[in-house]
Amino acid sequence: MRNFVLLRSIFCLCILFVTKSVLFAQDSIPEPIVPDTTVIDTIVIRKTQDKIKHIPRGVNLTNPVISFKKTKPLKDRYNRFRVPSFWTKENLLGLNVSEVAFVNWNAGGDNAISGLGFFKFVRNYKFRYFQWDNNLEMRYGLNAQEGRKLRKTEDVIRLSSNLGYRRDTISNWYYSVQLNFNTQFSNGYKYPDRETPISRFMAPGYLFFGAGTSYITPDQSFNLYLSPLTQKSTFVLDQRLADIGSFGVEKAVQDAEGNVITPGENHLLEIGFLITNNWNWNIAEDIELKSRLSLYTDYLSSFGNIDVDWELNLKLRVNKYILTTLGTQVIYDDNILFGEVRDENGNITDPGEPRIQFKQVLGIGVAYDF
Repeated sequence: MRNFVLLRSIFCLCILFVTKSVLFAQDSIPEPIVPDTTVIDTIVIRKTQDKIKHIPRGVNLTNPVISFKKTKPLKDRYNRFRVPSFWTKENLLGLNVSEVAFVNWNAGGDNAISGLGFFKFVRNYKFRYFQWDNNLEMRYGLNAQEGRKLRKTEDVIRLSSNLGYRRDTISNWYYSVQLNFNTQFSNGYKYPDRETPISRFMAPGYLFFGAGTSYITPDQSFNLYLSPLTQKSTFVLDQRLADIGSFGVEKAVQDAEGNVITPGENHLLEIGFLITNNWNWNIAEDIELKSRLSLYTDYLSSFGNIDVDWELNLKLRVNKYILTTLGTQVIYDDNILFGEVRDENGNITDPGEPRIQFKQVLGIGVAYDF
């Protein structure tokens, strides 16, 4: 036992000696050991709690009272949401009246009154590549003068429809198909003769139908239509006018005594070239100039002889309901003849010749858009 204690003491002394020898054998003092640490920010969250409100049991809860004393009325009408439409429309109804009266007037004159009613109906559709324009115009006017019966001053029924297609939404050129129709309401006379009408409803009636190309501006103020292939149909449904060959139809074949052997044709068909143009120009805020031009020539019978129909109207709007119109129209058609000459037996010796027709209208009246 004593030997074991002695050996353990000697072993401890050896270890202590070796350790001191290693420490004193180093040339420099070792750097202090820095512990590996991470700095963490501390976030302090504080919450302020609302105080609990104590409502006593004896409190009186009154019913709410609604008052309109401080409510302001709506100044503008409430606009309901409407689904967007690709249709644009125009409805115009109007009446122009002119009157003159004399009482003990030294210079002389006859009392007279004139009235002109007109209606315009427009429906246009436009969406991306397609455009469809429809226009219907109707006008009818009468004149009453002291000492004579009513006379017609205006008589128009005009319908036009144009369907166009374009390849992209940038171009203003369309492949188009167009239809135009013209006729009148009542009989027309060469006054003062009231027994023999020179024109009637569908005598004549004109129908144009063809295909071509159109140039239409985005605001639709300018429309140019070119058709190298257009059919023109002239209808004369009054047999008396058809028998005498009015408006270019084939007249009846008669014997020497004037009896009709073969009745006249009621329809004349032509194939030709058509150009139409519609142009609207807003000169000022309430002044508008409208031009409508139609040029047609037939390939078969008289190519180069151009039928002209040009209408020019200047509209001055005084206010929402008062409208002033100054208009002119020029027509030339080689199928409409003037200056017919007959002999004593009533036979036509000279059918006449085509002439330029001109009309001028000035009207002040009421017009209503709806």
